[in-house]
Amino acid sequence: MEITGGGRLEVRITPADVGKRVSIRRLSTASAPGDKFTDTVGVLTSWDDGVVLITRRNGESVRIPEGTLVAGKVVPAAPARRRGPAASYEELARVSARAWQPVESERLGEWELRAAAGFTRRANSALPLGDPGRPLDEALSYVREWYAARDLPPYIQTATGAEGTQELLCAGLEERGWVREVTAEVHVGGLAPVGDLAADVDRVVLSRSFDEPWLRRYKRFGVPGPHVLEVLAGGPSVWFASVPGSGDAPAAIGRCVVDGRWAGFMAVEVDPEHRRRGLATAVMTALARQALAEGASAAWLQVEDDNDSARALYGGMGFAAHHAYHHYRYGPA
Repeated sequence: MEITGGGRLEVRITPADVGKRVSIRRLSTASAPGDKFTDTVGVLTSWDDGVVLITRRNGESVRIPEGTLVAGKVVPAAPARRRGPAASYEELARVSARAWQPVESERLGEWELRAAAGFTRRANSALPLGDPGRPLDEALSYVREWYAARDLPPYIQTATGAEGTQELLCAGLEERGWVREVTAEVHVGGLAPVGDLAADVDRVVLSRSFDEPWLRRYKRFGVPGPHVLEVLAGGPSVWFASVPGSGDAPAAIGRCVVDGRWAGFMAVEVDPEHRRRGLATAVMTALARQALAEGASAAWLQVEDDNDSARALYGGMGFAAHHAYHHYRYGPA
C-alpha cells in the first residue's frame, strides 16, 4: 500500500490506470473483529459509475465501491517466477494450441476459430491472441455466427494471471453476457526432474499411435468418432503411453506432444483399481525421457481448478502454476 510521509494511506490509482495490475486496500464488510480492511491484487479492468472492477489471477471479478477505497497503487505486471522455465503467456498458448489441434479452423484477424464437432472446449473455442481486425462487438458477432453454423455453442478461451493475459477481454465478455463456465490452470516445470524420477518405466509401452484399448481407458469422452481420433493424433511430435492391465483396457495411459523446447502432457489416466501404485508417475517419467531424447527441456500441463490430487502429484514433480485459463460461453447452457 502507498503510505505518505505522515503515515497516511493514499489512493494513487485513477481510471487512467485501467489495464494495469494494482494492489488496493478497502474498508471491509466482514463482521469478524479486527477485519477492518481487505486487500485485493489484480488487474484494474474498469472504473465506472463509482465502481472499481478488479480481475484476480484466477479470473474472479471483484466489484468494489469507490467510496470504500483507502489505499491503492500500481504494481509490477507479474511477480517474478521462483521456479520453472521462463515463458510468456502467448508462447504457452500457441504451444498448447498446437498440441490439441482442431479439425477445422479459421482466422479472424489474430484470433483463431476452432471446431472439432464438439470434442472438448479447447478444440471448439476461439483463441484470441491479438487483434481480431474489427471492433470487439463485430468480432463477437462473427464468432457466434461461425459456431452456430456448425451447431456448436460459441466459446472463447481466455487467460488471466500472467503478463500479457486477457483480463480486459474477460471483463468485456462478461459485460456482453458471456459466462465463464470452466477454469483451469497451466502449470510449467523443468523436464529433466520428471525424467529423473525413480519410476517403474519398464511397464510403460510408448507408441506413435493409439489403439482401441487405449481409447477404452480414455472413455470419459464417450464413443470416439473420427473427430476425436484426429484431435488426439494431431501435433508436432505425438507420443502415447500405456501400462498393460488385466482387463480390456490399459491400467494407465498418457499422451505427450513434443514441440521444440516444450513437452506437453495430457490424458494421463489411471484405472481406479490401480491407483496409488505409481502408475501415473511411471507414465509421466517414460514420456519425459522420450521428450528429453528429442531435445525438449521444459514441460507444461493443464489442471482443472478442482483436481486437488493432480495438483499434489504434479507439484511433487516440480510443476507450478503459470496462468489460469477460462472458457466463456454465450447463451444458455
